[in-house]
Amino acid sequence: MFGFGVPELLIIGSIVMLIFGVGKLPEIGSSFGKAISNFKKAADGKDQVDLARKKDC
Repeated sequence: MFGFGVPELLIIGSIVMLIFGVGKLPEIGSSFGKAISNFKKAADGKDQVDLARKKDC
């Protein structure tokens, strides 16, 4: 995975904790997980398309 090892991930994690604080980490993780989930759905073509909308001419 991009050549990241445990030491690099620990350094990145500590920098993120310094910037955002420990209280915001669960929110950031949740948002990141939802973004990945939405990306996977869009890549699989399982997104919903609203065909009932009418175009205003």
